[in-house]
Amino acid sequence: MTNVAILGFGVVGGGVARLITDNYANVCALGGKKINIKYILDLRDFPDSPFADRIIHDYDIIANDPEIDTVIEVMGGSHPAYEFTVKALQAGKNVITSNKEVVANFGDEFLALARANGVCYRFEAAVGGGIPVISPVISCVRQNKITEIRGILNGTTNYILTKMFTLGESFENALADAQAKGYAERNPDADILGTDACRKIVILTALVTGKLVSPDTVHTEGITAIRGADVRAAERLGYSIKLVGRCIVCEDDAPYVVVAPFMIPKDEPLSTVFGVYNAVEVEGEPLGNVMFYGQGAGAGATASAVVGDLCQIMRSGTHAASPYFERIKAPRDFSGFVARHYIATEGSAEDVLRVFGDVRLLEGDGGEIFFITSPLTERELGDKLGELHRTVKADIRLLD
Repeated sequence: MTNVAILGFGVVGGGVARLITDNYANVCALGGKKINIKYILDLRDFPDSPFADRIIHDYDIIANDPEIDTVIEVMGGSHPAYEFTVKALQAGKNVITSNKEVVANFGDEFLALARANGVCYRFEAAVGGGIPVISPVISCVRQNKITEIRGILNGTTNYILTKMFTLGESFENALADAQAKGYAERNPDADILGTDACRKIVILTALVTGKLVSPDTVHTEGITAIRGADVRAAERLGYSIKLVGRCIVCEDDAPYVVVAPFMIPKDEPLSTVFGVYNAVEVEGEPLGNVMFYGQGAGAGATASAVVGDLCQIMRSGTHAASPYFERIKAPRDFSGFVARHYIATEGSAEDVLRVFGDVRLLEGDGGEIFFITSPLTERELGDKLGELHRTVKADIRLLD
């Protein structure tokens, strides 16, 4: 018998409890043991829930119960998730989480604690919701020479950008629609400012490089500056705009890590990911390109990944594939990152050609001109924009 405790009985916690209960025979067969949800920790009471008799409010009951094998942390946020996770691992309990913030901030410490105490720390649901990404990267992909991992990692922003492209809606209207449908929170900053995607690319970076960086050190941009004029320009150029998290692996050095809007050619796989869906693409040698695609959020998808981790632990114990993270100070200096850029600006064609050379100029909305630069480092681009002395309306990198 495997006794589990669930920390948090919100959307994901409730989804985990229902999935284990509704698919009980199948889950037990996959894990090789019976499962008992012994406790559910939450600040609230749920008198009308079928799990009402398992609701508790004191975490120490879970930490001090020797019968609890596995703690499922689906609370969100860094605290008290950090303290609860440390206490569980030190007590010799496995921990499973869907909490990308706590993994991105403390994953190296948790994995070390798990190894020291002979237990598992697993976090498949922290990236991509129900998409199986982390386990395949660890066990089936990592042996390749990985050159890049990138992805559309936030369903809310992808939904907003899809509305802007397919229906020509403004950012503000598309965001309001996402909130009305429950895809975006009342305070959507973590999504639209790129914070959520940043935490996820930090985790993916650690998986493929073994190097964990702080999200605070990653160059992160959101989608709030994307205008209708930029959407129309991208269409004319044969691109779509997506918020992409990228890790470019550099041999014997820290990787480049960035979250920003990118223009993607319409014949590229990531360009065809629409709505609330997520996708992660891995490039390596001799692997080539592999893409993982599916629903990136929601109770059912996230619960599926959590229970998948539980079955892995039940079946394999500490033999379940586990990564190793080493904390480093920061990713590679972003000023050296090379990309082509879409630039929209006001001013004369002569000034643009003088500064940027022989680029193709197109006329945009309201007398703007836009063009695609040659490959430039961030430092070189900044110098040229400073030399242009014109109002830059938009600057979006290209994913070639």
